[in-house]
Amino acid sequence: MIKLFATDMDGTFLRDNKTYDEERFAEIHKKMTSQNIKWIVASGNQYFQLKSFFKKYPETIYVAENGAYIRDLNNVYAVHYFDKASVNKIIEKLSEIPQLQILVCGVKSAYILNSESKDYMENVKNYYYELSILDSFQEINDRILKFALTCPPSETEKLVNILKSELSGIAEPTSSGHGDIDIIQPGRNKAAGLTELGEKLNISLNEMCAFGDGGNDLEMLREVGLGVAMENAQTIVKKASDRQTTDNQNQGVLNFISKVI
Repeated sequence: MIKLFATDMDGTFLRDNKTYDEERFAEIHKKMTSQNIKWIVASGNQYFQLKSFFKKYPETIYVAENGAYIRDLNNVYAVHYFDKASVNKIIEKLSEIPQLQILVCGVKSAYILNSESKDYMENVKNYYYELSILDSFQEINDRILKFALTCPPSETEKLVNILKSELSGIAEPTSSGHGDIDIIQPGRNKAAGLTELGEKLNISLNEMCAFGDGGNDLEMLREVGLGVAMENAQTIVKKASDRQTTDNQNQGVLNFISKVI
């Protein structure tokens, strides 16, 4: 029996234009609530951005920043952050790779340098509602959850492999493809976040159903009781999943949940 639904957002729950069928979700959410099924958002994105999609549903729990920051509107369940020495080492290594645009993700805000292009800054604002623009990353006074990198799409795989070597033992690169790479804490992913949250809610991974489309969803889809890939998911994600649903444009998450409940 499913006691918890967890979904990735971009390319999964959301359409490409960052919307979802709110009227239909309201009906489904009402049914989930009546059956005491938890609604969880598990995303690499910032908490402040994620909560903007569910203002009508204050009980939503967010496994944000790829599992590093777990909270709802009123309660913080877990915060996992890099130590200062690791942050400095990671920034040093990333700064040596000219193809990378670097965003540092903290609890209070995300941080970019004012030397970045205006186009990049405008794009970042779509995902990071709390954003600080700095002269130097040394100005940061925050707990750092992860690093979000942008690179030429054709170089993503190569750069992931370079970063695996350069950051071995300190951090792990993960990518959903398309020029996006997240640098996360070792062992800190969406599956770990759901495990930790499940312990607090008294719900096991076997009682969870999760939806995803990209590389940073792999652990989550493999470890929950029912992992569901989107029709638009990467091939490796489909292979790791138990089931498949329609694509994000056609609201595959809502289609699947409506059948289950």
